[in-house]
Amino acid sequence: MTPEEIAGTLTELFGTSAVAGIAPGSWQVDTSTFRLLVLLSEDNTWLRVLLPILPIQQAQPFLEQFLEANFDDTQEVRYALHEGGIWGVFQHNSSTLVSADLSNAINRLVSLYQAGLDNVFNRLIESRIRQIIQVAKQQGQSLQATMQSLERFYAEGMMGEIDSSAKGREEVLTAWRRQLERLWNEG
Repeated sequence: MTPEEIAGTLTELFGTSAVAGIAPGSWQVDTSTFRLLVLLSEDNTWLRVLLPILPIQQAQPFLEQFLEANFDDTQEVRYALHEGGIWGVFQHNSSTLVSADLSNAINRLVSLYQAGLDNVFNRLIESRIRQIIQVAKQQGQSLQATMQSLERFYAEGMMGEIDSSAKGREEVLTAWRRQLERLWNEG
């Protein structure tokens, strides 16, 4: 893609008022919710698209899940750590890049931004549920017995919010039951 084609794709996606050339081969897209950077290498052979996702302080407990997401979920974009933050990054050889692929990559980056910690938090929770299932199976427990243990933990106040209502506790236990049922036979 040429610089003109890149600028045209950005304008198509975000409109002329959001896209600004900040230097030759560099653009900044400012929206009401995020700032996207698009940078060509000095020799115009590589394009990099960057979108800050969140500060490292918020991401620190989930770094393993971010790396797992890079391996399993992020497709052509990646999470990266730079200057105290987690970024969404897309890099591609500019000579083989086409407008549709750039648009798709930018849409994926925006999806990562919008998800924030949701996807990595869910990945962490799922791994914890799998650990509970593994331990329960090692102890010879059935799904029903495992669920009864969780219900007892909630009833005794070992899990959950201290001031949760009966309705709130039932909603949480229903969510536990769904996840345990969904994952029980996988491992």
